[in-house]
Amino acid sequence: MEMVKISIMGQWHEVPASLTIQKALEYAGYQLVRGCGCRGGFCGACATVYRTEGDYRLKVGLACQTIVEDGMYLTLLPFYPAQRADYDIDKLEPTYETIISIYPEVLRCVGCNTCTKVCPQDIDVMEYIACAKRGDIAKLADLSFDCVMCGLCASKCPAEIAQYNVAILARRLYGKYLAPKAKHLADRVKEIEEGKFDREIEAMMQKSEDELKKLYAAREIEP
Repeated sequence: MEMVKISIMGQWHEVPASLTIQKALEYAGYQLVRGCGCRGGFCGACATVYRTEGDYRLKVGLACQTIVEDGMYLTLLPFYPAQRADYDIDKLEPTYETIISIYPEVLRCVGCNTCTKVCPQDIDVMEYIACAKRGDIAKLADLSFDCVMCGLCASKCPAEIAQYNVAILARRLYGKYLAPKAKHLADRVKEIEEGKFDREIEAMMQKSEDELKKLYAAREIEP
């Protein structure tokens, strides 16, 4: 088995060359209680900063996707400390002015495309920031839909934009004000509020954990 040496939080370890950073951490004896979620690149919890021997550049990646390299010097980030604005979504309007007033730094974007290149989800981050600059909230929300909020785009941005926070603002605005309303959902909420399912809910609350597991396993699933 080919082995490589990596430095984890300042200590060197030998690990199999085929492992991801996440698996290498566990191989080296670390127990992941933070910075570990889906393990498949879809939750954004395992952002990692690292350097490789002979390369001056600071690199970033998701630990569950990035394969270890010999001489890798790494550390995990439990979250990326980018700017996140506070706002009351109920007091906002879905406009260009809202985006710019909350995140004016989007106007500093120079179109370098570094954010897109580093995105582990292959999202066109630069394009959705361009949508923010145009006030196209619907397209911004659509382009950023698969964002996992890992923060890697912000870590590489020379304009210091927190792209993923801009994106979630747009998706919130779109969902509250612009997206077509689902009538069947509104009808179901009304039925719940009127107590239509109170008896069924109460009966379920009385069941044991094993009974609930059997009900869940036997539930009707759409094809």
